[in-house]
Amino acid sequence: MEVFVFRKGSTEIETDFGRDDLPELLADETNVVWVDLIGETPEQIKEAEDVLLNVFGFHHLTVEDCIEVRHQPKIEAFENYLYLIVHGIKPVETSPTNFATKELDAYLGTNYVVTFHVQRFRSLKSVKQKLCTSTFVCQRGAAYLLHTILDELVDLYMPIVDDFDLAINQLEDRAFEMKRASHTVLGDVMDVRRAVARLRRISARQLEVLYRLSHGEFPQIPNEMLPFYRDVHDHLVRISDLAEGYRDLVASLFDIHFSVVATKTNDVMKTLAVLSSIILPLSLIAGIYGMNFDYMPELRSGYGYFYTLGGMALLAILLLFYFWRKGWIFQDDAEFEFIKKAQPSDDFDDK
Repeated sequence: MEVFVFRKGSTEIETDFGRDDLPELLADETNVVWVDLIGETPEQIKEAEDVLLNVFGFHHLTVEDCIEVRHQPKIEAFENYLYLIVHGIKPVETSPTNFATKELDAYLGTNYVVTFHVQRFRSLKSVKQKLCTSTFVCQRGAAYLLHTILDELVDLYMPIVDDFDLAINQLEDRAFEMKRASHTVLGDVMDVRRAVARLRRISARQLEVLYRLSHGEFPQIPNEMLPFYRDVHDHLVRISDLAEGYRDLVASLFDIHFSVVATKTNDVMKTLAVLSSIILPLSLIAGIYGMNFDYMPELRSGYGYFYTLGGMALLAILLLFYFWRKGWIFQDDAEFEFIKKAQPSDDFDDK
């Protein structure tokens, strides 16, 4: 447990406090208190539960939700405090094929913020570093402190969103460059689709939490703080919009994949059909001259065999020329490249 306290008029943040100091600190409403609880071990979880129930007196159902870390983002209002759940990303585990998040539980009161998390948060570490160098955040009150935490948490989504954009573009290129049906490409598309769906689901639920915080619904957030929460809400709106766009792009990747596979299959069938069309008349000629009749033209000619082979070769060349002029064989991929360039892969690359 870490405790950060700002006393009115002070020039620094005090940190040398324990559980027993909290009642006195909270009683002075001019103080701004941030209690950061971590539950990495059973002992820490037990300590956090004791602080939440017996020091702050939070509702036992919210404490149960807080300790249990498998909940979607939400916000609940009580008479003297707010309880909210938000999700931050796991930087090491998160990638365009695996969008992983971790839960942060928070309480906001008149002069305090309480956070609980099982895993470490880079955003919380960043806020703590700010508090160690300046009292500006705490000078503006507990609501601004919570805003700073949420702002840092949401900002860490953007690098991951950029990675999604790059991964989708690379999958498009891989789909177009396939020489044959690839289960690897299709599997990667499925992984990205699942990750985008989770990003969209989490951002949409989190968007609702930020919307309620930023529109003056709760007395714990003063009116002068609402523009700051709206700014965080706007950032999350942009992430949610990008996630929605990525969902459409990933859906189009399936169409691209199957279209490329169908095109390659059609090319194979076209080649086989052309070969069959050439071999058919040659087989007809060979079949005719393979009949065992005594009276056939050129049957006893000295050059009949060579004339026949020459005629068959000439016929094959003429058929090849005819198929080429019709555009059935020996064509480049100009049309295919045009389709590739026409794909709207950059419609959402506005970062």
